[in-house]
Amino acid sequence: MAALESFGRLFPAADGALGAADAMALLKDGGARGGTLLPYGNGRSYGDTCLNAPGRLIDMRGHDRILEFDEETGTLTAEAGAMLGDIIAFAAPRGWFPAVVPGTQFVTLGGAIANDVHGKNHHRKGTFGCHVASFELLRSDGRTYRCGPAENSDLFAATIGGMGLTGLILSASIKLMRVGAPDVVQEARPFGSLREYFALAEQADAENEYAVAWIDQLASRSEAGRGLLLTGNHATDNNAGYPARGGKLAVPFQPPVNVLNRAFLTVFNAAYRLNAVRRKGRHRVSASGFFFPLDGVRHWNRLYGPNGLYQHQSVVPFDAAADVVPALLAAAREKGQGSFLTVLKRFGEVASPGMMSFPRPGYTLTLDFPNRGASTLELLAELDRLTVSAGGAVNPYKDGRMPPEVFAASFPRWHRFERLRDPVFMSDFWRRTVMRLGDELPAMAAE
Repeated sequence: MAALESFGRLFPAADGALGAADAMALLKDGGARGGTLLPYGNGRSYGDTCLNAPGRLIDMRGHDRILEFDEETGTLTAEAGAMLGDIIAFAAPRGWFPAVVPGTQFVTLGGAIANDVHGKNHHRKGTFGCHVASFELLRSDGRTYRCGPAENSDLFAATIGGMGLTGLILSASIKLMRVGAPDVVQEARPFGSLREYFALAEQADAENEYAVAWIDQLASRSEAGRGLLLTGNHATDNNAGYPARGGKLAVPFQPPVNVLNRAFLTVFNAAYRLNAVRRKGRHRVSASGFFFPLDGVRHWNRLYGPNGLYQHQSVVPFDAAADVVPALLAAAREKGQGSFLTVLKRFGEVASPGMMSFPRPGYTLTLDFPNRGASTLELLAELDRLTVSAGGAVNPYKDGRMPPEVFAASFPRWHRFERLRDPVFMSDFWRRTVMRLGDELPAMAAE
């Protein structure tokens, strides 16, 4: 069995894991016999929310059948290890598409629920959890709970965005949306500053199903904040094909150094922007090209070098964004740390059913950094400070080092969630955050 690791490659990989069938038998027989467990989907979390070094992981990838599909309502039921790409490949020829997709198709259904992933259309469709009808959850008491908005609703809310800590999702039913075609009619609009972007963003959301901005973080100081606003809507010509998933290109081995240096990134950003400017106006792109552009290069995370990468995703309220987003980008620029992928999106008002969901109304900024040790950690701490001071939050499933107090400020309902966490299920992330907040738990649990 291949070693299991997180996408940021910051932590040692796990050497082995329980298979889904063995884990189910173990749980039904009374738990982990003193150890801890954690479901592992496909390791696309960047930090340690998908790792459990002192305990055991449950590899769910073989538990992946599509069980049922209602072509009238678009409700699909699948085992938790089914990949999102396989669900799309099954549903797209039938005229259906997931209502929410993240930036990669290589996530499992259970992982999408456990992280309550979001996409480029939060302003219209909310999070993935908004489209979960029900799921089967096996806990360490040996019981399987059917969870939905009206049945075991407390476990339903805790599991959506609960990072795999409430038990083992066995299967789930999700509601897809009907589309004319999986392809997207995209429009790219250059903007010269963040002020210009903020003036465009709300209208772009109102007029389009999808909207996301790419920021050229390495532009000169005089052009800081320039970028591209990409909007899109599904094509309507009933062409329901979907290409086979998986990229043809790959990074075949681990380079000995980080190849995404400033010189490379400057050239890449300039070429990317020039190409988009040349293709002004609307044009049709494939679903994989629009939603999952980096999936075309397998193992692209290896380009960050042997020390791995940190990703920092924050969300700040609408009224703070015009000041805080430029400050976040300036902090990275002043530290001399270039982000290969800098993405800015607008979250809408659609509330998630998940108790621990990251998205909330405001603007969300995502930055990638090669791990350069202390200097990178200092930068990330400053990004945390700017975010939390503005009343914002830091995304846990993109994190590999946030301190407990940052998590508590980002997710003030953590103590309610902790009462619903399965006592056998644990992650390295939860150990280094909430377990260090334990002294506060008795007082807060009474609230």
